[in-house]
Amino acid sequence: MVDKIDVRQQALSCLLMNDPWQKAHETRALFEQIMKEGFHLNREQLDVPTVPGRPDKPDLVPPKALPRRRNNQQTGHATLIHAICHIEFNAINLALDATARFAEMPEAFYQDWMQVAYEEAHHFLLLDEHLQTMGFHYGDFPAHDGMWEMAQKTHHDPLTRMALVPRVLEARGLDVTPSMMNKLKNSGDIKAFDILTLILQEEIGHVTIGTRWFNYLCEQRGVDPFETFKTLLNTYFNGEIRGPFHTEARLDAGFTEQEMDLLESQAVYKKRG
Repeated sequence: MVDKIDVRQQALSCLLMNDPWQKAHETRALFEQIMKEGFHLNREQLDVPTVPGRPDKPDLVPPKALPRRRNNQQTGHATLIHAICHIEFNAINLALDATARFAEMPEAFYQDWMQVAYEEAHHFLLLDEHLQTMGFHYGDFPAHDGMWEMAQKTHHDPLTRMALVPRVLEARGLDVTPSMMNKLKNSGDIKAFDILTLILQEEIGHVTIGTRWFNYLCEQRGVDPFETFKTLLNTYFNGEIRGPFHTEARLDAGFTEQEMDLLESQAVYKKRG
């Protein structure tokens, strides 16, 4: 009899990989294996690093130091595709980290987050492949580390992680992807439009998973989900969240009308320069 895969230990192994393409392919292979063979759930606390394995490039700079993403003769809209590719790479790490880091969740939690990692890896590979048709690779442009900085702030608690990474940072992708899709379609890049259509559909599912486990943990701890979410927004974001919001997609992903009213009341709208 073959021993089942230790899903958390194997997720950690993928998390530690520096090569983005190896990480993406190994993550997809791992999920396919656990879906075929099942998995063993090791409840030991693993030594999960604060920073995941990642390549030397792209250079990570503060968001304000990033150049404006305008089409130009040399790069076209490759910088936009690269920025989305970087988000997807971070999302692989975030899903693997949740699987490896949090030891006391139900089995379904680990299958959910390995599915997210699997789909994020697919997104990354699709975007990088498309980037290569423009003459570039992932790592050719600078990027920022905002998503991982929030991951580090939530390493201590799965409830806080579920509230703030899937339901704030990743949910922001639901808001901004339609406008990016329109920009790419208008520029004639139908391939990128099709990739982002897939990403938007699957990201709704990822935010839904975050919502499910946030609500589960609130129930387990006997706390009110709305008041807890509100408190966490005030604590970590000073009660200010970037708008506008893709309300329909967020409701599909499990946000309540009350939560959407809260977000609207705290929304900050960036003026375009």
